[in-house]
Amino acid sequence: MFVDSHCHLNFPELQANLPSIKQAMLENDVGYALCISVTLPDFPQVLALAESNSHFFASVGVHPDYENIDEPSVDGLVALASHPKVIAIGETGLDYFRLTGDLAWQRERFRTHIRAAIACGKPLVIHTRNAAEDTLQIMTEENAQQVGGVMHCFTENIDIAMRAIALGFYISFSGIVTFKNARTIKEVAQHVPLNRILIETDSPYLAPVPYRGKINQPSYVKYVAEEIAALRGISVEAVASATTENFFRLFAHAKAS
Repeated sequence: MFVDSHCHLNFPELQANLPSIKQAMLENDVGYALCISVTLPDFPQVLALAESNSHFFASVGVHPDYENIDEPSVDGLVALASHPKVIAIGETGLDYFRLTGDLAWQRERFRTHIRAAIACGKPLVIHTRNAAEDTLQIMTEENAQQVGGVMHCFTENIDIAMRAIALGFYISFSGIVTFKNARTIKEVAQHVPLNRILIETDSPYLAPVPYRGKINQPSYVKYVAEEIAALRGISVEAVASATTENFFRLFAHAKAS
């Protein structure tokens, strides 16, 4: 069985086709999916998906790309995370690719999420783009290792991966690992410990080969697993077993049905 550790099923591209998406998951042995929050106004949609589907879980958080919004508070995030189907804090982190200028607000928002995760004892889902050093520094300063989490849609090198793992984090690979020119990510997928790997789609984005350029969905996570298996010279079953076990070890509040 596979687990899609990061998807956005409340986004319009997927929500409108939820019955067929769930059927495709069943047919492709994708047993669970973590539906990720990116804004607080949309969080009720994410939570509703988890509440109405026994094999869906939810996170709560505000993505670093959203500026000029009401900032989340530690107490507010902790309150929302008290729901039993909310198993993680995030998506949070830093993104210096899409936004430029004074991003102090982004770093402070990241710190708020880490503090909330520690307060409620739930792991972090971290997004980092063009900001690896600052991301790791803030994780260290705020003691993110107390709760751990996952570096989602990982696109950095092996050094960054191992430093994150040293802080108690897992490395999650998306469909990017199937792209022909993704040499650095393929190297990371070959060498990080198998007991620290997760797989994801980040759907509706980043569909893996052979669906690259199309709308992604959780059933396609098996192609990520197949690529990792080929890179490591092991069976797909071994990758499926390890990544599923890793998911439920990290997200200890997720209850398998």
